[in-house]
Amino acid sequence: MSKLNVGIIGYGWVATAHIAAINATAHAQVTAVYSARPLDPALLASRHGPGIRAFDDLQAMLADPTIDIVSICSYPWLHAEHAQAAAKAGKHLIIEKPLALSWEDCLAVRDAVAKAGVLTCVCFECRYSAQFLSTRSVIDSGMLGEIHYGEVDYYHGIGPWYGQYRWNVTRKGGGSSLLSAGCHALDALLLCLGSDVAEVHSMSTKSRSPDFAPYEYDTSAVTLVRFRDGRVGKTASIIDCVQPYYFHTHLVGSEGSLLDNRFHSARLGALNKNQWSNLSFPLVDSGDVKDHPYQNQFEAFFQAVGRREEMKLTSLTDALQTHRVLFAADESARTGRPVALV
Repeated sequence: MSKLNVGIIGYGWVATAHIAAINATAHAQVTAVYSARPLDPALLASRHGPGIRAFDDLQAMLADPTIDIVSICSYPWLHAEHAQAAAKAGKHLIIEKPLALSWEDCLAVRDAVAKAGVLTCVCFECRYSAQFLSTRSVIDSGMLGEIHYGEVDYYHGIGPWYGQYRWNVTRKGGGSSLLSAGCHALDALLLCLGSDVAEVHSMSTKSRSPDFAPYEYDTSAVTLVRFRDGRVGKTASIIDCVQPYYFHTHLVGSEGSLLDNRFHSARLGALNKNQWSNLSFPLVDSGDVKDHPYQNQFEAFFQAVGRREEMKLTSLTDALQTHRVLFAADESARTGRPVALV
């Protein structure tokens, strides 16, 4: 298979991570970048290699027949608009999270993708991390038995020291604590426990620190999830903490438990029940996009495009399930009442 050509929409921090990851795969290369801000083609070439073209007209880039895939790295409030335009142009899509800042816009993206018949990859890339690939393997092995409770939490202080802070503090830009960043943890919870959610109940608050005062929405949210088979889970999305980054995972089952990169299982009879045993995978321990497992995810997507089939784990179908729960959680926090998912 010849290499697929990828065009990037938006040239900010996350785009640089996408470009590096795409170019590191065996199946694709970035050949074009669109930005509303003027780009220096020579600077782009020096950073990302020769042959990359700069566009200041989005429609011109989307009309280029040599571009197979478009990676949407624009501001969150533009994701839905750009995804629909790229799908209409017949381009396969890589879409940064969140898909959109409203459920209605998510459905509009879904409809545009279905009408165009293009393939999608949504950047819930933690599903392709060593930690969560290994965690799923532990679950599937039966070492934990039947899981009845799980919690996956996101702790990351997104204050003035952080690049996206300037626009993330606005409701238009960040949306909510979950939409801004904690969606990764909610998505990981659904990866581990399934997406058949019956009801969510969410509460939120915010820090009194002046560093987080500019936020127009609550920056700490806790969501309880009840699944249709009676299991329960919890996700905390805390983007106003003053601490090192922490992606907390705790799964409790009938035969054992998993805590981050440690586990205990009654199915291994020789284990000391008073001690955890260690798993060797690296943890998801950074909010820096250069540390995210994009390359593994994009490689899987490019292979799926080559086979003309939906990718595993992070397709639009998978992402819509997470966003459906996410928006229900935000509604619950806003109204103070549980929200049932029909």
